[in-house]
Amino acid sequence: MGKLTLCALRSVLMVLLVGTVLVQALMLWTLISGNDPEDGSLPLTPLRVITILGLMSAQVVLVCVWRLVTMVRRRTVFSAAAFGYVDAVIGAIVAAALVWFAVTILNAPGQRADPGVTVIMGGIGLAVLGVALIVLVLRMLLAQAVARDVEASQMQAELNEVI
Repeated sequence: MGKLTLCALRSVLMVLLVGTVLVQALMLWTLISGNDPEDGSLPLTPLRVITILGLMSAQVVLVCVWRLVTMVRRRTVFSAAAFGYVDAVIGAIVAAALVWFAVTILNAPGQRADPGVTVIMGGIGLAVLGVALIVLVLRMLLAQAVARDVEASQMQAELNEVI
């Protein structure tokens, strides 16, 4: 990756991280202060708590991607250390899907006349789980690349001994 690409990616990650922290802080302030501007027709407190948890899972992904980008810059991404970050990303995506399913469950009673909305929301949750599976496949590819890198290093060491 080029320096410009890495810089642009880090800028996007930083903006997203700061933005999610600000939204969380505002939601926490609303929950703690009791100043709810809504009319109370929806169960907003559980939705706010779920949103805060969902943003936390997004923040975990952002921080792990930041660390992986750092490893790419240092050319150390093909190492065992990368697996912890990738595993955390997978876990955070699964957590985000569970949070989305909780939102779907909270929203379902209001959709009795049109259950299609609930079905669509459930489908979105399944799609998020699909993203976790895609990242799992990418983790397997990383494992193969790490194994090949170790094998190439061993072969290079043997070749250096011969020469």
